[in-house]
Amino acid sequence: MRRFLDRMYLMAGWLSAACFVIIAVMVTVQIIGRIVDSVMRLLGMVPYGFLVEGLAEIAGYLLATASLLALGLALKSAAHIRITLVLGLLPPTARWLFELFAIGVSTAFAAYMTMRMALLAYDSWAFNEVSFGLVAVQLVWPQAAMALGLLVFTIALVDELVITATTGRPSFVATEDALTVGKEG
Repeated sequence: MRRFLDRMYLMAGWLSAACFVIIAVMVTVQIIGRIVDSVMRLLGMVPYGFLVEGLAEIAGYLLATASLLALGLALKSAAHIRITLVLGLLPPTARWLFELFAIGVSTAFAAYMTMRMALLAYDSWAFNEVSFGLVAVQLVWPQAAMALGLLVFTIALVDELVITATTGRPSFVATEDALTVGKEG
């Protein structure tokens, strides 16, 4: 089970990276098109007028999707920012209880957000909703991708909740400790 979960987090991270690559390619193509148009104007030619239709809208959907897909891997890799000042002052049992509470509340919130995003995607599918931008994007696809990212994050939080409850500390604490050794002052 551990191998499956770790691979799922990694796959979501790769999908997130792919979204960023697609954004970069679309923006680069748009910039090259503008440069070519400017050169054509300088040479007295009629500019081609190349335009990536709906670039801002599609890039926005991809950015939201990439951000949500990366959450699970970021949590498991200790890449989330945590304020550990209070945790460091607590005795081990109180720290464990505080960690359980924080991860439990986070899990509940992430599960709620996952459910709401999935319901939103379902409604978009049921009513065949499309975006109002230059390119009519069926909203079910970006919403479903965002729901998938939230689902992976929720699973990662449940995973951490189980690990914290059984071992006494979250799995990412070892990585945090390794990163902060020697950086206190």
